[in-house]
Amino acid sequence: MQVAKVIVDVPSRQTNIPFSYLIPDNLSDSVTVGMRVQVPFGRRKITGFVVELSDHSDFDGKLKPIEALIDLTPVINPELMDLAVKMSQTTYSFLISCLQTMLPGGMRTSFAKRITAKSEQVVKENDWLFQGKSSVEINPSTTAESTTKKLLDLNKSDEIVVDYVLKRNSSAIEVLGIKATMTPEQLDKQRGLIRANATSQHKLLNVLSEQNNAKLLQSDLVKSGISASAIKSAIDKGWAKQIKIHQNRNPFMQPVKQTSALKLNVAQQNAVDKVSLSIDERDATRFLLEGVTGSGKTEVYLQSMAHALEQGRTALMLVPEITLTPQIVNRIRSRFGDQVAMLHSAMSNGERFDEWQRINRGKAKVVVGVRSAIFAPIKNLGVIIVDEEHDSSYKQSDNPRYQTREVAKFRADYNHCPVVFGSATPSLESRARAQKGVYQLLSLPKRINDQVLPKVDVVDMRQELKNSGSLLSAPLQEKITEKLSRHEQIILMLNRRGYASFLMCRDCGYVPQCPNCDISLTVHKNSHSLQCHYCGHQEPIPTECPMCHSKRIRNFGYGSEQLEEQVKELFPDARTLRMDVDTTRKKGSHERIIDAFANHEADILLGTQMIAKGLDFPDVTLVGVLNSDSALQFPDFRSSERTFELLTQVAGRAGRADKVGEVVIQTYNPNHYAIKFAKTQDYEGFYQKEMGIRRLGKYPPFYYTIKITGNSKNENTVMTRMVALTSYLKEHLSSKAIVLGPTPKMITRVNNQYYYQIIIKYRFEDQLQSALNRILNDSQKLKDVQLSIDNEPLDFM
Repeated sequence: MQVAKVIVDVPSRQTNIPFSYLIPDNLSDSVTVGMRVQVPFGRRKITGFVVELSDHSDFDGKLKPIEALIDLTPVINPELMDLAVKMSQTTYSFLISCLQTMLPGGMRTSFAKRITAKSEQVVKENDWLFQGKSSVEINPSTTAESTTKKLLDLNKSDEIVVDYVLKRNSSAIEVLGIKATMTPEQLDKQRGLIRANATSQHKLLNVLSEQNNAKLLQSDLVKSGISASAIKSAIDKGWAKQIKIHQNRNPFMQPVKQTSALKLNVAQQNAVDKVSLSIDERDATRFLLEGVTGSGKTEVYLQSMAHALEQGRTALMLVPEITLTPQIVNRIRSRFGDQVAMLHSAMSNGERFDEWQRINRGKAKVVVGVRSAIFAPIKNLGVIIVDEEHDSSYKQSDNPRYQTREVAKFRADYNHCPVVFGSATPSLESRARAQKGVYQLLSLPKRINDQVLPKVDVVDMRQELKNSGSLLSAPLQEKITEKLSRHEQIILMLNRRGYASFLMCRDCGYVPQCPNCDISLTVHKNSHSLQCHYCGHQEPIPTECPMCHSKRIRNFGYGSEQLEEQVKELFPDARTLRMDVDTTRKKGSHERIIDAFANHEADILLGTQMIAKGLDFPDVTLVGVLNSDSALQFPDFRSSERTFELLTQVAGRAGRADKVGEVVIQTYNPNHYAIKFAKTQDYEGFYQKEMGIRRLGKYPPFYYTIKITGNSKNENTVMTRMVALTSYLKEHLSSKAIVLGPTPKMITRVNNQYYYQIIIKYRFEDQLQSALNRILNDSQKLKDVQLSIDNEPLDFM
């Protein structure tokens, strides 16, 4: 008896265990771990993942058989299967959720399989399937067992190619091509039948003879100098037939020029040598590459990746923001060409799907992308790079709540390869690990070519407000005027989108609130609407107060829209571009804005924090930060760290080439230590200061933390449940564990759900995991309260 243990696609505690199913005899040598199968579950037929094979079952009754194979080959390889199990344990998530996270979106919905024969002989021998065509599509959930068995045999004997095809909101790309219908000998006889000066036809005959079984793209033939009329003539004369060729979608918007490795300075060479040695020795060392902005970290990454490829291995590089992806990808493509695959959320479902298939087949040796790219099915990894490792976007906010850095370490251990965490402002947790020797510290203390760090001026806005109501202080306006006169470029960051923070009636004090959330609505002038940035609620901007009917209802606060308006008023001749969530909703908008600014189609780039990291523009000589202390207003232990990181990163966009850079930081807290250390770009000074505060407060990295969040439509219900949980935890954990709460979240009501939380701070707690698992198991019985557990949360708000 052969048994498959299957995790079914029903995310609940009761189904978070493998169920045993009998493997039919005709599939006994075909079912493998990582395949998706269709199985009976109660009265339904559902999809599941095979997670284990066995020759027996602990189930006493009669086993139900697997009804169909969804895949002919595993979609989850052994490495990712082990990772999914580990993630489900450490993130307190369902295993099915972890497995689904590892697949591109289209594979979780509606798809078919495209079966392509590798030769005409296969088509002829299996005409019942192909019916004279070289490629057919089949629906995996309705394929007969006999057909599945035959396809498995053809796949094992390498006679077919199996692709997945999205069926929902995605069209396959097919282009015209031709294929020879004669043998090379028959084609050679045709030469005497055409004129000697018919060069295109002679050239086409040569190609058809040399690549006799190949499918040739008509566009490629035309590019090679063969005329369209010669191709038509070949089809008319019976030398070749016209066919349609399936093509993968190309996510790259533009071609790039090939580049070669740059000369490294001593610090860069030392870093590359140590990483390369670790690659050679198949050693899973964790490196922390701490380098000031503009110190050449990317070149260290590129040469380390090149070394991995030279050893016959692959490379994975992660970046935190979609905005960084175009510039980084172009640099990597210019070095590694068509070996590069890209994965990020701004790509269409079809593009991500095609790139995933290319990676899975081993066609891509280098993968670059954002957080989700850590699950790329790339094999034989030689090095993993996590750029800007401090960035909060590496933490997944929904289930499974994984931290990308931890997943990267798992994959590095599995593949016996180094992982490089790079940043100008490493997270305190990573820097502390380097200090203890858990990570190996690599330092790049200077900018390349000895470029000086930008000069930073801090403007006290408390004084400026007495003189002007403008968003731009007088010193910043003077510097913008100076840079514009020199035809240099400027970046202005205001970390708040929209036009104004809120509306308020000056007579009665009324502020429009979101009907679903405990927060005021943000003014968006371009769309003439009030919007909630939490639930998406929108309503028109009122012309009078709905409470007292006063006409004196005015904007308060400011956002990136208002900044753009003021910049255009103050500098009417300057060309401006705005980059925030509102201007980058359309596909390719990030890349278009970045390219336009890089090509000097604008003088001033303004926007939110998405313009703060990683971007490299040689003519940017001035950076202005308009609300530098906005993060300091939040009641969270990471507020100072986030402020220092953001200011240091955005300041690093200035003076990256041969021109000296300047930075103006506008603040209402000029004496705050985060602002002072950011002014001098003194990471080590900030690290020592912040670590002292964290030690006193018993915060990470000195303590581990857990956040338990409960939500319900009824506030009393969720509060009562969370009080009971707090008592349970205090009873079952040691006296050394610190249990805080329950307290309402900073924004208590979101989308008509009330949120309360409990924080646990601990060093070593043997009973913690079992207590949390019991809490989750019991929570499944609750119908009116939902619970979630976040291991090492980024904030306590």
